[in-house]
Amino acid sequence: MNYAEIKTTDIANGEGVRVSLFVSGCTHHCKNCFNSIAWDFDYGKPFTQETQDMIIRALAPDYIAGLSLLGGEPFEPQNQIGLLPFIERVKRELPKKTIWCYTGYTFRCDGALNEERANCEATKKLMSYIDVLVDGRFVEELKDIRLKFRGSSNQRIIDVKRSIGNDNVVLYLT
Repeated sequence: MNYAEIKTTDIANGEGVRVSLFVSGCTHHCKNCFNSIAWDFDYGKPFTQETQDMIIRALAPDYIAGLSLLGGEPFEPQNQIGLLPFIERVKRELPKKTIWCYTGYTFRCDGALNEERANCEATKKLMSYIDVLVDGRFVEELKDIRLKFRGSSNQRIIDVKRSIGNDNVVLYLT
């Protein structure tokens, strides 16, 4: 897995001050995507052990609320497989940090995704570690710069823990 960028003090992609990891690779290709350079799975740098160690160190201070996963597309199957061991490590070493994730796929209440091509052996396990999921493709015609933590009005901000196993999606209130 490659990554496009890491922001160690980000306030735009979730509540509080966060570390944001922008993975490489996305098959959605949304019109006017803010990060189209990261569509290419080979873009950026390899997600190495040294990179992971650096992110863990950046997450450690008390003023950092947590980690945000963006892209590209974190839920492309090859990215899920690359992210899962790292996210398990984050939750093991820094259990109080929240994890936000942005995906163009849509959430299903059993912890999977509505688009079958995105589901793989890592999906439900990875989803179980995510606290807040912003789902849905960016739609240029629904863009609204007044929206908090999302780019277009079709996107939902989901409380994953409260939604898994529920018959309906529980929205996260910000």
